[in-house]
This record gives sequence, structure tokens and C-alpha cells, in this order.
Amino acid sequence: MALISITNLTFCHEGSFDNIFTDASVQIDTDWKLGLVGRNGRGKTTLLNLLMGKYEYRGKISTNCNFDYFPIAVENADDSTQEVLEKIAPTAELWQIQKELSKLDLDDGVLYRPFNTLSNGEQTKVLLAGLFLRENNFLLIDEPTNHLDFRARQTVAKYLKGKAGFILVSHDRAFLNECVDHILAINKNNIEVTAGNFSTWAEQKRRQDVFEQGQNDRLESEIGRLKKAAAETSRWADKAEKGKYGVQSSGLKADRGFVGAKAAKMMKSSKNLERRQQSSIEEKKDLLKNIETAEDLKLKYLKYSGDCLVRLSGIRIVYDGRQVLENFNLILNNGDRLVLNGGNGSGKSSILKLIMGENIPHTGTVHLGSRLIVSYVPQDASFLTGNLRDYAREQVIDETLFKSILHKLDFSRIQFEKDMKDFSAGQKKKVLIARSLCQEAHLYIWDEPLNYIDVLSRMQIEDLLLTYKPTMIFVEHDKVFTDKVATIALRL
Repeated sequence: MALISITNLTFCHEGSFDNIFTDASVQIDTDWKLGLVGRNGRGKTTLLNLLMGKYEYRGKISTNCNFDYFPIAVENADDSTQEVLEKIAPTAELWQIQKELSKLDLDDGVLYRPFNTLSNGEQTKVLLAGLFLRENNFLLIDEPTNHLDFRARQTVAKYLKGKAGFILVSHDRAFLNECVDHILAINKNNIEVTAGNFSTWAEQKRRQDVFEQGQNDRLESEIGRLKKAAAETSRWADKAEKGKYGVQSSGLKADRGFVGAKAAKMMKSSKNLERRQQSSIEEKKDLLKNIETAEDLKLKYLKYSGDCLVRLSGIRIVYDGRQVLENFNLILNNGDRLVLNGGNGSGKSSILKLIMGENIPHTGTVHLGSRLIVSYVPQDASFLTGNLRDYAREQVIDETLFKSILHKLDFSRIQFEKDMKDFSAGQKKKVLIARSLCQEAHLYIWDEPLNYIDVLSRMQIEDLLLTYKPTMIFVEHDKVFTDKVATIALRL
């Protein structure tokens, strides 16, 4: 066991005046399996890079353990997988490599294939196996699930559950629940560790938010009452002070001492009320600092006039001589939310592109409803550059609505002024989703929309789709999301 101690960590990127961390402190046991969660742009990957010593910072990070980062760069992707693994873990013997790969449902055959011929999911598994074969290193695993289908996620989660000593960045709730025993949360104003899996942390966070909101409401009411009482007492004291000369308490002679004492007493009462009010204000300052607001999103959904929007019959797709799909049929009616399931390379994205009218070589029949308006979110968002204002103009969408949706998805005002090329991967994906939500459409086609997107935003998008119930075809491997949103599941 070793400790990682972070004390008064303060950091902002060069050229930025916006701190990502300010006086953040936390202590981590390297035997823990930590899930690292937080909104997009909060600094999850930045924290991993700080632990790796890649940036200068103020404060202190102290530990005697060595770190490895996933995904690790492969020097020559043309090498065989065995050669790649031997470079990553030079002390590992072949039987150890084979044993580790078998835990990840990979057979020995992958060792003799060029690394660049493996699927993204296979590459993820190989690199994880290689890093865990290194001795005495603490792994920093950054979003491994983005290239994994549902079954592969289950396999990797089971694999990680059997390991000790890592920090895992992931936004997949089911995945985190399966393989972590602590949550490291980057909140608005601090970093904190909670024992348990994601559901444990989420419930504790919900209870803390409810408690703080109740305390805040009570103090707001108390402050208002004290303000009113102090103002009333102050008015009476002023009136008594002005009228103490010539005022009679009894008989014919003015009792100036009595009136003066009463005025002084009321002034003292007023001061006490002010002190209590200030104390309540100070107590209130410690509340609501980490409550995450998740405003409701809106959708410009158009109801299609007919019943059937899409019909595919006998679709066959072949790539480079390899049959991807054979005799595939699909019917999408009004109100359906259809999720396409299947392993990597099974043709899910090809089907979406085919419906979008892209030139996908195929046989069979594609029938789309007359005058059907479609909004599409592609899998890749890396192409985004330029500012949000120009992008909204290019996409012919309302800039105010577009930015309002992004603001609800936790974009700060500072983000609105940045070039999109400097956005995190999750923020770029949010731009594509916000653009889609601004488009009036009969059908929404989303290809892995949740890649890199934080958990709270996923929940907002779930609520939106369950509220508006648009007609959709989508590909997504987040089990919790698909179980909630999809009305039809079709496996390829």
C-alpha cells in the first residue's frame, strides 16, 4: 500500500485565467479501485496529467509510486501484437501474456497479427493487459470504454474488478458500478473521495444536496425574518430616541432616563438581530457550493404525418471482400426509439449512414418517408474548429437557443469565447448534440452520442428523450441509457 497525497493543488492552463483546480486537497490509497467522475471540462484528464508530472502547478503532490497512463502510445503499429506487448511489459513471459489476454476473452491468435489490424476494442484490451503486466505501477486509465461495445465493456469491467490500484475515468454508470470500490469526484469547488461504487456515491451526493438545499432554504427564511425584525426594532429605537425629551412616563415630569434606557435596549436588540443575521449568512456560504444544476433541455421535434418513416429490406453490405451484413431488415414507425446493438464491425454505423444517404455500397432496398427531415449526430466530433457563433450560422440554427442548450449542459460563459478545437472531447460531442436539438426534424439519428459525455449530462439527455419521445435510431453502448430510452432493440 502507498498513498498519493494532493495538498493545496492550484492549476490553470497556460494562457488561461480560469483555474481548473484551486487549493484542492485529497488523499488516495493506491490499493483502491477509483472511478474518477466529474462534468466535462472539470479537469479529469488534467488531474491524471498532473499526477504524471506533465504540467507545472502550485501546491504539492507527494507519492512514492510510479504511474502508467492508458491509452499508451504504440511506437510502431505495424509490429505484431506480441512485439507491442513485449515493448510495453519487457519482463513478462509469454505464458503470463497469454493468461492476461485470456481474462479479456482474447485468444492467442491476436499475438501474431499486426497490432494495427486489431479492432479498436481489441487494441484497448491488449494495451490494458500490457500495462497491468508491468510490476508495481499504479494505472491511470482514461476513458477505455469509448471503443468498447456492451459485451466488451462487461468483459473489461470484470477484468478490472480483479485488479487493485488504478484510477479509472469513465462515464458509464453500469461499468463503474461493476469495477470500482471508491469514487474520486471533481466537484465545482473541491475534490473528494467516497467509498463505494458509482450508485453509492450518487445516492450520497443526492442526500447531501437535499440536506444542503433544506438548510439553505431554512437560512434564507431566517435571514429574511431577522432583516424584517431588525428593521422594525431600528425604527422604534429611532422614534424613541427622537422623542425622549418632553416625554412623560407618569405624573407631570418627563422621565428622560426611562425613555433613554428603553431606546438603548432597543438599539442593543437591533444589534443582536444583525449579528444573528450575519451568522446565518456566514453559515449559508458553506452550502450549495457543489450542487450540480441540471436544467431541463428542450427539443424541436416534428411529428411525421405518416406511420412508417424508414423501411430497409434485404440489406447486404460488403467491405473489402468481407460481408458485414446479410439480409438485414428494419421498419421504423412514428414514435419508435430504436437502438442498434452488435459488436464492433457489425455494420451499425453503416446502417445509419445508409439511411442518411451516404454512398455505402449495398444491395437491397432503402425506403424513406416522403419529405422526411433528419437530424444526424456522427460518432466523430474531432473535426470541430472555429467559434460557436460562426458554427451556429453555418448550421442555420438559432445561436441563442444553441448556446442556451450548451449552458444547460454545463458550458461556462468562458467556453463560448473559445475555439472549438480547444474543447475537450466531451464538450465537442455536446456541441453536436446541441446542434441536433436545435434542428426541427422528424427523425433523429445519433451514432454513439454519449462518447466522452459526463454522467449528469447523460441523465439530462435521457430525461429529454423520455419527455419529448422523438422518433430515433441510435447506436449506444451505455446499458443504463439504452435500457431507459430505447423502445426497440435490434441486434445485428
